[in-house]
Amino acid sequence: MKNEITEMQSEIENNSSLLIPNSSLIAMSGGVDSSVSAFLMTQKYKTCRGATMLLFLNEALGVSSKYPCCSRENIIDAKKICDTLGIEHEVLNYMNEFEESVIKKFVSVYEDGGTPNPCIDCNKFLKFGALLTHANEINFEKIATGHYAKIKRDSSGRFLLFKAEDLSRDQSYVLYMMTQEQLARTEFPLGDMKKTEVRELAAELNFVNARKHDSQDICFIPDGDYGNFIESFTGKKYPAGNFVDSSGKILGVHKGIIHYTAGQRRGLGVAASSRLYVSKIDRASNNITLSYEDEANLYCKSLRVRDANLISFDKLPENFRARVKVRYRQKEVSAVINQTDEHELIIEFDEPQRTPAKGQAAVIYDDDAVVGGGTIS
Repeated sequence: MKNEITEMQSEIENNSSLLIPNSSLIAMSGGVDSSVSAFLMTQKYKTCRGATMLLFLNEALGVSSKYPCCSRENIIDAKKICDTLGIEHEVLNYMNEFEESVIKKFVSVYEDGGTPNPCIDCNKFLKFGALLTHANEINFEKIATGHYAKIKRDSSGRFLLFKAEDLSRDQSYVLYMMTQEQLARTEFPLGDMKKTEVRELAAELNFVNARKHDSQDICFIPDGDYGNFIESFTGKKYPAGNFVDSSGKILGVHKGIIHYTAGQRRGLGVAASSRLYVSKIDRASNNITLSYEDEANLYCKSLRVRDANLISFDKLPENFRARVKVRYRQKEVSAVINQTDEHELIIEFDEPQRTPAKGQAAVIYDDDAVVGGGTIS
């Protein structure tokens, strides 16, 4: 492993020979987090530039919100902050990349009965993919974002990812896919700060967005109506089908599988003596299975994870014991993880867990360190 890390370090150092020393490109959304990150980077790096990624047009996607991402207002706010800090600002048009890598995948996963996590794909392909590529093109040494997480380097030279100081804002779950090169070239200035401290600092600096509302979890669907967005985006109407119980008995009619996700309880419209949850979405039959809370088929003891990425190791030790998070807002639970091939993991939970949605991420933690993760299949 030491040889592999040494090779990785050499590659990074060789690729850095043409980079402008002490330079950083900061991703700026127009929000308070990225703005404070930009200020902190100017205190640390000699040459800084703000970059706002244009990912979609609100009007083109039919998005309307009181606090829309990719709006003219947000771009102007980012530019004002850069002017205040005395650094350059640019707008990078990544609309095509965002549609191909994020939106179309989002739609296809829902069409397949899964539940995607577009923030992970956006981080993978745009924020730490396309943005780092642009940093290379302009010969900037580092990139920085307003994510709440920490990056550290161990004694062997490996870069590690950790939870943020403010656990209520921690975003390490959606960063598990970061590579060693990306971690080596990235800074998270807010990793040691509380959100309240960030807003206080923004106010002290008289930033125009000091009290600006935080962005939505899924920026291109601020109202949370995934089904309507998918129908509008694709121009298709998804057929109704049957709600069934675990024996196949018809319980009611659903309005199309894209409107539901595994584990969903609210909005089913099926009368029952106790709570029902979505336990299975079958694209082939167009049936959605509902189960009561105490039914065994609502739980699982093991998971298969594909497209795995490891941060702490090149290869996971056999019968690796750790804690796993299978939902963004969920606490980690104890499990044993084994790696079956380069990009596949099998997770065995100590106790049965409510079956997570296909397409979501399973992220592995060793205390506060992100070991890695992958997509639940």
